[in-house]
Amino acid sequence: MTTLVRLLRGVAYAALPAEAVLVVCLVAGVRIPAPALLAAEAVTLLLALAGLVTYVLLRRRGLSARNALGELVPEPVLRLVGHELRLMGSLALWVARRRHGVRPGDRVYPHARDQAALMYGFAFVCLVETVGMSYLLADWPVVHAIVLVLDVYTVLFVIGLHAASVTRPHVLTSEALRLRQAAHVDLRIPLDRIAAVRHELLFSHEKTEGELNLAVGSQTSVTVELTEPVDAPRFLGAPRPVRIVRCHADDARALYRALAAVAGDTAHPASAPTAAPTAVTRERTGPSPTSGPPA
Repeated sequence: MTTLVRLLRGVAYAALPAEAVLVVCLVAGVRIPAPALLAAEAVTLLLALAGLVTYVLLRRRGLSARNALGELVPEPVLRLVGHELRLMGSLALWVARRRHGVRPGDRVYPHARDQAALMYGFAFVCLVETVGMSYLLADWPVVHAIVLVLDVYTVLFVIGLHAASVTRPHVLTSEALRLRQAAHVDLRIPLDRIAAVRHELLFSHEKTEGELNLAVGSQTSVTVELTEPVDAPRFLGAPRPVRIVRCHADDARALYRALAAVAGDTAHPASAPTAAPTAVTRERTGPSPTSGPPA
């Protein structure tokens, strides 16, 4: 089965780029011989059928749907496609006024308010650009159609980013803190790994190993330090252990108080009375200092 999967991947790496080049040539008006077109379409169809059969076989061997797809499709491709699907799904949730991953009894902390004006402005600029390009390319119908599709998708993408932030708030349960950013970050932190919680407003963030900054509107307002690292995978799936996580919430003080209180309760488990108590540090700092005037 492993050999078959590798063979399918090798054929796909060669056939799919060739198919993309063929589509570009057709759009550009290049005349492609009919036998070449038929051969390309036949290879693509056979590749799709072979992939479907292999997927069914993997499922019958006991693999989950996600793992079976992971055997056939590279992880970065799956993550890119999944991200786009989550964005479009967030638009539907936003219209329906529903939230993702929130159960009864969970405490919810929205974090999209401070970026709303920026995202709406960006979407408006993209919309104006769509109208302008549609007018300028009116005499080239093929190019006009392609650019129009790309421009419309860009507008949906920008609105989807904001919709994902609205419908995927931070969630605090009795077991974990779930921090999210749009549709590309979803981090679960067990409460017993929280060592310190600080309410601090920061507008500048250096890229430091072991730290994750989930800024909204270029700011974070709550800092969480951990007793041991948790994995926050990068966008394409690369592992990233972090021990300090900074995030933002519309009501940062409420998140800080709730998180510090809940984490403080879990820091003294009743099942281990002889263990040394580990108190959760509750710290508050002032806003980050502003930079001086330029020299």
